[in-house]
Amino acid sequence: MTDQECDLKAQMKSKLDALKARGLNPYDKYRFDRTHGTRKIAEEFVDIGPDRSEATIKVAGRIMGVRVHGKAGFADLVDRDGKVQLYFKLNEIGEEKWDLFRSLDRGDMLGVTGHVFRTKMGEITVAVSDFEFLSKALTPYPEKFHGLQDVQMRYRRRYLDLIMNPEVRKRFMDRSRMVAFMRDWLNKRGYLEVETPILQPLYGGALARPFKTHHNYLDMDLYLRIAPELYHKRCIVGDLEKVYEIGKNFRNEDIDAQHYPEYTSLELYEAYVDYNDIMDLAESLLYDTAMHIVGSEKIKYGDKTIDFAKPWLRITMYDAVSKYTGLDLSAYGNVDDLRRAATGIGVRDIEDCSEAGKIVSEIFDQKAQPHLINPTLVIDHPVGVSPLSKRKRGNPELVERFELFINGWEFANAFSELNDPEEQETRFREQDRLMKEGDDEAHPIDSDYIRALEYGMPPTGGIGIGIDRLAMILTDAPSIKEVLLFPHMKPEAV
Repeated sequence: MTDQECDLKAQMKSKLDALKARGLNPYDKYRFDRTHGTRKIAEEFVDIGPDRSEATIKVAGRIMGVRVHGKAGFADLVDRDGKVQLYFKLNEIGEEKWDLFRSLDRGDMLGVTGHVFRTKMGEITVAVSDFEFLSKALTPYPEKFHGLQDVQMRYRRRYLDLIMNPEVRKRFMDRSRMVAFMRDWLNKRGYLEVETPILQPLYGGALARPFKTHHNYLDMDLYLRIAPELYHKRCIVGDLEKVYEIGKNFRNEDIDAQHYPEYTSLELYEAYVDYNDIMDLAESLLYDTAMHIVGSEKIKYGDKTIDFAKPWLRITMYDAVSKYTGLDLSAYGNVDDLRRAATGIGVRDIEDCSEAGKIVSEIFDQKAQPHLINPTLVIDHPVGVSPLSKRKRGNPELVERFELFINGWEFANAFSELNDPEEQETRFREQDRLMKEGDDEAHPIDSDYIRALEYGMPPTGGIGIGIDRLAMILTDAPSIKEVLLFPHMKPEAV
């Protein structure tokens, strides 16, 4: 804190002491009966003129600017939805309240009573007849015109970021609206919202590195879930038929502009459908969500315009690789030849890879995926990287799986779910082999899940959708931390 900020903080503290000396404790109010917020004022009094309203209103919020002009003055009061101008006049509120008005600091919170009118400048304004302190700010705010711009400070003090930057506040309100819309969309179509464990004795449902912890009472290791998938499919076995969950997953991985170790997903499963049905569902759900939040099929993201218009492109992974690299993957009969071909076009980090499907997946990820800007459904993946998917009808080397890509990022992963317990066990054992060879993202064997399948799971389609990345696209956020209220940060230097 600079010397100037220290001086300002001391002045704010002295104002608090002065208030208390007058018997006014700004923290002793328990509630304030608001009749209006800023949005309701704007809507209800859209036609107001210079004459004051007959109705008395009560509005509350944070003072973000004070302007004194002789024996009158103005202040800006801000709440969640916006701001409204307040008008104070000495001969209307009396000398005691006038002195309090003149001593206001940015950040002080007031409950205001008054009447609405429109100024000569055309601004809807509340003529204050009375006000009371609801809280007193004791730390100076960033300088008015430059605001709070330092990215690290914005993330560390998100509460201040929300106060100072209305566009940030709107982004998180839009994210909330987005999730609420998706939940309502699914509820109306008969999906049942469920809650499944976050602490799991065996992680599964994805290929990822988990966080590990220990439960003292049970004296057992537990893992933060990397996905709720296997629990949801247990629900399908139990005849719940259509289930979904919106919640946190955790993967002990790197942080960058699109990746974060604690993230939110929407995951759903439906009995008696396959991945074609789930493609249709994903396209409709995300299209409708985008239209609800943005209001247009053309969505601006940074310097791009992403076209959400239906139908979305559907392309196989092998055709996508061929389109963007020229490689015909079916021409390579063994892993060594495939690896050499991939290395020859600059694919990285596959020198020690012995699984053909993983090499194909890396070729796609590195060479084709970045080109997929408009929503694209990439279908029919190699079986070796899809241990929970059903084999593709007519081609057992592939599975009925699709991933959704937008702006070159993965947004969703979906399958025709494998429901053969014997094949599932075989797939798990192959993953176990990879794990023993050092692959820390391989899927462990889940014997109870195999047992659940033995009771009979109907044909099922399922999908996981990344909520954070969707919020990024629909709110034009350049980094995933811009859509996380309180992202993790390294400790501040002392």
